[in-house]
Amino acid sequence: MDETRRDFRVVKVGGFGHVDPVLIGASYPTVIQTMWKDRLLPEDLSGASGAAIVERIRKLADLGCAVLRFAVPDLAAADALGELAGRVSMPLVADIHFDHRIALRCLDHPIAKIRINPGNIGSRDKVQAVLSKAAEKSRPIRIGVNAGSLPQDLAHAVEALTKTRAEALVEAAERELAIFEEFGFPDVLVSMKASSIIDTLAANRLFAAKWDIPLHLGVTEAGPLIPGVVRNAVALHALLAEGIGATIRVSLSDTMESEVLAAREILGAVADSCGRGGAGRGVVIVSCPRCGRNGFDTHAFAERWRDRLYSLKKDATVAIMGCAVNGPGEARHADLGITGAGNKVLIFRRGAVVRTVDPSEADAAFAEELEKL
Repeated sequence: MDETRRDFRVVKVGGFGHVDPVLIGASYPTVIQTMWKDRLLPEDLSGASGAAIVERIRKLADLGCAVLRFAVPDLAAADALGELAGRVSMPLVADIHFDHRIALRCLDHPIAKIRINPGNIGSRDKVQAVLSKAAEKSRPIRIGVNAGSLPQDLAHAVEALTKTRAEALVEAAERELAIFEEFGFPDVLVSMKASSIIDTLAANRLFAAKWDIPLHLGVTEAGPLIPGVVRNAVALHALLAEGIGATIRVSLSDTMESEVLAAREILGAVADSCGRGGAGRGVVIVSCPRCGRNGFDTHAFAERWRDRLYSLKKDATVAIMGCAVNGPGEARHADLGITGAGNKVLIFRRGAVVRTVDPSEADAAFAEELEKL
């Protein structure tokens, strides 16, 4: 549990029927989310395609994803997501824009949470209808404010320089929260996302100083893998280190798996830099960049083993090194390591070599030693 977090309200996502409970807020661990990258169609859930979707969700859970969001643009998509929600234990979230009737339909299914955008969900009575049904079904709602879809008057104020974008993001969230509070709906989360790091930082700091509501963090439209990871890491590290934020998504123009692993590494870096590392960190992979001394293809090996290593439910450091210089010496602290040495491959534990094998035997030998961790 993170005793530095500022938000004290707890929101439960899932925890009904077969859906796993996820507690967000207070001092519970920061929750990792991602978003399904494709449109979900009813026909996608039949036969081998449906089985593959369920299996991929299981693997995302193994990597550390706790909540998975889907875009739901119409009623057919709402029913498809509802059917999928009945097949998996991970809490699924419906992302709703423009039509509150889609949110109402989603609440007929075992969908764990609704996300609405106050910039386009509609009038007060439509929001009230969604709140009423969500309360009846005990489902939380996230108010998701994006810099690109602010209410018109706030967007104009930003353009006229009478409000900063951060102030407008917070005000948009607070307007919606006023309706939630009027109707006594407490199971709410808020996100305020921008593609600008400084706007993301400022908005979340302003909000966290005033409210006890759990914040979902992220930099929206952050870009491809490398720039996206860098921009998210800068913004999210700063906020999380200050105790702001209960759940995160690293938005990337890349795979869901990359988003989840990037989020894990950001959380690990925050814990490390704040002196809060240790139990519950999972596997930490240490690998060298490779150079002309390389006697082992670290890149290919790390790619082959990445998901299996990250899926291990234990705290351990695993080193994947390229040569004798950076092998057992440089990675002496590793619980398990592998490195090239001339025409052989060495496997070591805490700096001590335990196996010497031919490269063709490396994967099998490594697997055997991994089982002993």
